[in-house]
Amino acid sequence: MPNSQLIAVVFMVLSMISYQISASFAKQLFMVLDPLTVTILRLCFAAVIVCIMFRSWHILKRLSFLKWRDLLCYSAALGFMNILFYMSLGKLPQGIAVGLEFIGPLGLALLSIKQRSDYLWVGLAILGIGLMVPWGQAQSEQFSLIGAACALAAGLCWAFYIYFGQKVVQQNIGMHALTIAISLSALSLLPIGLYNNAAALVETQYWGKALAIAILATAIPYALDLQALKHLSKLSYGTLSSLSPALAALTGLLLLGEKIGWLQWIALLCVMLASVGVTFRASKTPNPQSS
Repeated sequence: MPNSQLIAVVFMVLSMISYQISASFAKQLFMVLDPLTVTILRLCFAAVIVCIMFRSWHILKRLSFLKWRDLLCYSAALGFMNILFYMSLGKLPQGIAVGLEFIGPLGLALLSIKQRSDYLWVGLAILGIGLMVPWGQAQSEQFSLIGAACALAAGLCWAFYIYFGQKVVQQNIGMHALTIAISLSALSLLPIGLYNNAAALVETQYWGKALAIAILATAIPYALDLQALKHLSKLSYGTLSSLSPALAALTGLLLLGEKIGWLQWIALLCVMLASVGVTFRASKTPNPQSS
């Protein structure tokens, strides 16, 4: 492997670790704040961060020419994805929450594959979901059916985020689309947050932690991903992304002391294998536009 690709792999792994550490920090903050408040604080700081990172004030003069229906759907998907994921984090071990959420983009990828042999990946994904649920103790302290439903719903929003993101890309506004989406999500949720818990939102003692979460979940991953994508193919990027559930479980174990059963580790392995399989299959599927 060339040095540039090896460095790109390291960047991407560090990016995923940074994001999972941010999720662990967010979960620690849930002990004093509700998930909605944490989500709003993170999105508000993230909006400022990405605006500065990508100098998004340059897009202001083009706002009237944008296709706002796709942008609004993209923003809504991002906002609901964040809220539902944080709600699931409050009720599930981090590895399980990420594993269930990962079903969303995996399912979207499966829909684009037509060959019967690829039902293997569908089967692995379904098996993974089934094994993640400790059916004998589905309402124990380590698992919540409501939390699982929130994680799966977050995954569905993640799939919509990808779907509308592909449409937004066609507008050729680059990373400014992300700035718009995060800013709109933050502004839309802010009135709800002020009604729900205004005191917590304006309490500056939480701002430092929220800023750290936003940096770890936004600035560092996006910066590292942009560098990694310069040297990695879509196949390599997709395959490496499949490590996310395992990294989430390890981060939850190290930072939060969350232990999951061996069946749930097998479940995460099933989801990861399905994701790798879909990624490889997608890379070999001819693009109809190129023929």
